[in-house]
Amino acid sequence: MAKSFRDSASFGKRMEYRLIGDMLMEGLDCYVPLVDDHGVDLVIKKQDGTFIEVQIKARGTDIKAGDAALFSAISHELTANFYFVFHSERMGKTWIMSSEEFIQNCSLNKNGKNAGKRSIWLNGYRMNKEKGCKEEYCLPRYEQFLVTDFSRFK
Repeated sequence: MAKSFRDSASFGKRMEYRLIGDMLMEGLDCYVPLVDDHGVDLVIKKQDGTFIEVQIKARGTDIKAGDAALFSAISHELTANFYFVFHSERMGKTWIMSSEEFIQNCSLNKNGKNAGKRSIWLNGYRMNKEKGCKEEYCLPRYEQFLVTDFSRFK
């Protein structure tokens, strides 16, 4: 059975709230803006009293094989105290990058309808000879950004 537009359109918001809930469970002081005009899904007050802005990007389970951690058409310029949380539901993996780290590791689209926007592909796709099927995996150059908790924001 195909997913409805309502299901796919609300996926991003559901994932935002799921990840924000995880952050709250870890004791982070989270504030959610009422409007997402500036690509900020969350503001976190750190223990030292400073604030950081967070943009959450998520990919689901029903996307094309090999694209589990492909995040594209992102409008972003270098911003102090700004972080991205990338989450692949199918891979069960989460990456955190600062604005600077994202800029250093992403690709800038030079032409087409998304010219000037940025993309990052955090996973590869290879044959698992033991299982006899293809699998998605975190590219080694992005393993440094993999997280299992949100302690980086404390």
